[in-house]
Amino acid sequence: MNSLLQYLYHLPYFRKAVYHMPTSENDMPHNSLPLALQSLFYKLQYSRTPASTKDLTKSFGWSTMDAFMQHDVQELNRVLCEKLEDKMKGTRVEKVINELFEGHTFNFIECLNVEYKSSRRESFMDLQLDVKGCANIYDSFDRYTQVEVMEGENQYRAEGHGLQDAKKGVLFDDFPPVLQLQLKRFEYDFQRDSMVKINDRYEFFDELDLDKDNGKYLSPQADRSVRNLYKLHSVLVHSGGVHGGHYYAYIRPDGKNWFKFDDTGVTVEDQHKALDEQFGGEDEPTPAGGPLQPVQGPVQEGGDQIGMAGGKRLGGLKFTKFSNAYMLVYVRVSDWNRVMIPVTKDSIAVYLRERLEAEQREKEKRQKEKQEAHLYCHVRIATDADIAEQVGKSQWFDLVDYDRLPPSRTFRVRKLTLFSDFKKQVASELGVSVDQQRFWVWQKRQNKTYRPTARLKADEEKAMIVDLREHREMVHNTAKHALMDLRLYLEIPWPQDTKVQQPNRQDINLFFKYYDPYTEQFKYIGHRYVAKHFRIQDLFQLLAKLAGLSQDTPLQAYEEIKWDPTVMVESLEPSITISTAQLESGDIIVYQKAVPAAPPQGPDASRAMSKGVIDGAGPDGMEVEQGEQQQQQQQQQQVLQQPQPGRQQQLQTDQQ
Repeated sequence: MNSLLQYLYHLPYFRKAVYHMPTSENDMPHNSLPLALQSLFYKLQYSRTPASTKDLTKSFGWSTMDAFMQHDVQELNRVLCEKLEDKMKGTRVEKVINELFEGHTFNFIECLNVEYKSSRRESFMDLQLDVKGCANIYDSFDRYTQVEVMEGENQYRAEGHGLQDAKKGVLFDDFPPVLQLQLKRFEYDFQRDSMVKINDRYEFFDELDLDKDNGKYLSPQADRSVRNLYKLHSVLVHSGGVHGGHYYAYIRPDGKNWFKFDDTGVTVEDQHKALDEQFGGEDEPTPAGGPLQPVQGPVQEGGDQIGMAGGKRLGGLKFTKFSNAYMLVYVRVSDWNRVMIPVTKDSIAVYLRERLEAEQREKEKRQKEKQEAHLYCHVRIATDADIAEQVGKSQWFDLVDYDRLPPSRTFRVRKLTLFSDFKKQVASELGVSVDQQRFWVWQKRQNKTYRPTARLKADEEKAMIVDLREHREMVHNTAKHALMDLRLYLEIPWPQDTKVQQPNRQDINLFFKYYDPYTEQFKYIGHRYVAKHFRIQDLFQLLAKLAGLSQDTPLQAYEEIKWDPTVMVESLEPSITISTAQLESGDIIVYQKAVPAAPPQGPDASRAMSKGVIDGAGPDGMEVEQGEQQQQQQQQQQVLQQPQPGRQQQLQTDQQ
């Protein structure tokens, strides 16, 4: 397919027609053949990197498997042209395919002994020429137009005359400006009962004169004023055997210089390479005992493959060339300048050019990012606003799912960037001043939970991003996925009118969620710095206020422990201290209104809390497993610490 597309691209008249095919803004290349081909040609013309044909093959309706299967060039050419011709109907380029490639034959039958003639005119987009038994391209045309005598058992039944001796033949009414010649290199061998490739020597020429011998290939009604002299434009080569191989092309875009197009490789070649070496046949033998010389492929004799011989020629043996021309493209000399018109960006509709240029810029940007990926890392930050957005909707346990964060929370940063400079970037994009930013690192605990446990230290904030490698999150432990992914919790005032919290050195940072067992609503309340000597109940007035409850509302509090393999939360005895409860920074406290031992009846209270969160059915307001009940009983038996002086005063100050 690549060689065919290269040849079609290097017909500028055809390329310009493709650019003029109408497409809409809603079309996508993978399901629009015109747009896919436009995009491909644009990339071939203006991109500095090889273009992919993935969208084009998808627009054919091909699966991934179809795209990797070997396809016949002639079949593919016809499918492509038929689809394009159909898409061009009703547009300004409706007749372009026919103008370029369509010719007409004159098929006739003439009785020899009675006055009876029959003829019909047929169109063709390409011609299939015999290779076997033909020394060159003119021999193939002679055979194509050879008159067949129909006699004996093969007599022709003429209308009104019965069986008659007749002559049958094909001539040409006209040839197209671009003549596509398919060489019949493959045929069925009845003796072997299989398809075989014809590697016989077959010569073709730089110029093809189809007016030779006084126009012997032309029909009586053909326009003799048209000079059918053609110049070779492209040679499509098949290298391999009947069961598979490789296609590449030699193309002469300017009519002078030959280029070899072999997938992503393009090289300058001479005419001998493009023509003579693609005739096929056998290499000339060398005398026995002569020096070994390079050959093009498998060692063969009599058409049967017998070995490789290490890519050398053995003295005295002949070797069949397995690379030879399979399709020839000639352009009529008188139409050369019309077909080879210049195609510039002005030849492309403005809306299409803008779209293709944008796609090209995006592709180059992705390629540059890929090349420079080792220089960058991704810093992903989550704020209280992000936690509040997820908790109770998509997140029930823990705090935040980084995969659900908006793109604005991911920063692509050079690894050598100073963290202080990164904070300036955050300030610019999120509108939070540098002095109000506190960054916390996440830690994966043994119970498989992720919690923000420690603030970045002052010396870490003065370092470069790459120096924070011990905090990075490695998604995969392979070199392919070794890009550093740094995940941070950004503590900023939330809501925005909240004052910046000023913690003491010994305070810990706790996160709070509120659950209403009657409405089954679950939401994130925020975080607070808490002294370790506080009792759980000392937090209740503040927590009630944050939840919009009266400050004397009785509450029940629980600590989130783990969720895998089963959800586990522990009831917190109100009278114990933060220290006794063994709470630390990053821990999550879930609280609710205190409910009676037997919860009220009704539709709002009859359902248990889903997603593994608090249920109001237990004696202490939640459903627990047997092991958890034992833990709670042990906690209740602990000696409660007495309140310390000044504790309530500190809490009231924090509420203010």
